[in-house]
Amino acid sequence: MAFNKIEREQYEKQVGDFVERRRPPKEIRYQVDLGFRIRGNSVELFEIRPLWSDPERTIEEPVAKATYSPKTGTWKLYWQQSDLKWHRYRHAPEAASLDEFLDIVEKDEHDCFWG
Repeated sequence: MAFNKIEREQYEKQVGDFVERRRPPKEIRYQVDLGFRIRGNSVELFEIRPLWSDPERTIEEPVAKATYSPKTGTWKLYWQQSDLKWHRYRHAPEAASLDEFLDIVEKDEHDCFWG
């Protein structure tokens, strides 16, 4: 189930502010940048980099994902392991709010999101 218009706008603002604070300086964003997308009831954070074999193209490298569960009213947290699949973040599998998710990603106490 996708977010309604008001929720989506609120989440886009929250995550957009987070991304803007974390983005690298403008002069190196052609080498690495940070982005996000909201798809369905999930928020994904990713790094944007040039493709090593074709620097004219860019790729997205996943950082973190949170999926809202309307049933529980919580956000389930995920990180992508080396198998390129999303796995529940075992150190904090759920967050009570999107802000809590962003705080967990920001701190990255177990070096799972930012390496």
